[in-house]
Amino acid sequence: MKHVISLLFFWLFATSALYSQVSDSTTTLLNRSAALKMIDQGKVLVNEGKVRDALIVFREASVKDPFQWKASYWIAYSHNQLFNFGYANQYAKETIKKAGTAVDNEIYDILATSFHQLNQLDSALYYYTICKEKLNKVRYSQLRIDQKIANCEFAKNAKTTENKRVSFGSNINSGADEYAPIITDNDKVMYFTARRANSTGGMINAGDQDYLEDVYKAVWNNETKQWDSITNILPRLNTTGHDALNWISPDGLTAVVTWNNAMTEDKKQTKSSDICEVEYTKKSSWTAPRIIANKSINTSFFEGSATLTADGNTMYFVSDRKGEKKSTDIYVVEKRGKTWGEAVALPDSINSVGRETTPFISGDGRYLFFSSDGHTGMGGLDIFVCERTEKGWSKPVNLGPSVNTVNDETHFSINFSSKKAYCAGVELIGLKSNYNCFSFDLTTLQLPFKW
Repeated sequence: MKHVISLLFFWLFATSALYSQVSDSTTTLLNRSAALKMIDQGKVLVNEGKVRDALIVFREASVKDPFQWKASYWIAYSHNQLFNFGYANQYAKETIKKAGTAVDNEIYDILATSFHQLNQLDSALYYYTICKEKLNKVRYSQLRIDQKIANCEFAKNAKTTENKRVSFGSNINSGADEYAPIITDNDKVMYFTARRANSTGGMINAGDQDYLEDVYKAVWNNETKQWDSITNILPRLNTTGHDALNWISPDGLTAVVTWNNAMTEDKKQTKSSDICEVEYTKKSSWTAPRIIANKSINTSFFEGSATLTADGNTMYFVSDRKGEKKSTDIYVVEKRGKTWGEAVALPDSINSVGRETTPFISGDGRYLFFSSDGHTGMGGLDIFVCERTEKGWSKPVNLGPSVNTVNDETHFSINFSSKKAYCAGVELIGLKSNYNCFSFDLTTLQLPFKW
């Protein structure tokens, strides 16, 4: 009898324990299933360009199933896309640790890229080499690993030269993305473009989920030696859409802007991003943007970042109209009288298979500065210069480490008379980063051209 009771007790205990294990397993299974569904939802958001929303979903998936390496992978991917390179690096390592040999091998590109952007070049090269071993030839080529390795080597060789950029300070660089600094009125007035929370209309772009662009104005305070009186209350120049100031004439009376209000409910709408002209009136205000009515300039694709020679007769701009084969390219168009001619792409020696963007032409038309990730540089978008000669454009030359860093540099401009240059660049702040505005003293730079 005692034996029977013992067996009965054992059976009850075992059944209870088994039930408990099944219950725990069922809960875990439900969480795993929910996490996988969340990851699929996040991937849809990524494909729609909504990376910030996707990141939230991937984080929730990671909470549901802390052992799910795919959640960590997509968190790393999202942070990399958002320029949060410290976090991208952290989660890429976590992904490899969780997944082991089951990992998606593209994680090594994310890890290498994050090391590169964090300026840890030896580690970056190590993981780029692993990409060479683990990725198939097609994907290896698509991710442009050879270009990234070349950039890494270039950056290593240039590391002994000090970067000379100087931040405009917290009045201008607020923590949002600020870029395209333009100095005018004898260095007394500065315009720049930013994506701040107080943008006109307060709209958020559905794609990258950041505030729409506005133009901001700042005034130089000679007493404090700072830019202040910062405002985006610029009637007609700023609309409820994307507004970016690209170029101002030497006399300050005409300007060119990039305007995109296709996402708004305004009566007059752009097709995409269009290049527009504005004028400065006697009432000290800008006129409303007037779209340049030339089908070879403004198309249904993205056009923007225009720059003109001092006489206003030659314009260079950026377009992605060849987006199926290439990224953004630089185009040039000449004005005859009051009419713009036919825009043509610059030669392939300038327009690479990568991105060419934010051109700046010197007033005399001799030097063209632009940003590119298709020519060998430090990493990301670097600033290059080429010279126009009787034989055409010279080969682009990298401005070097006194100007460029391992991250993006864009919107370069130069004022030879004041011996100043300006640009925007990605600045690392902790584990995150954003675009900020910088200046250079030309006398301190080692530039690859005479001025």
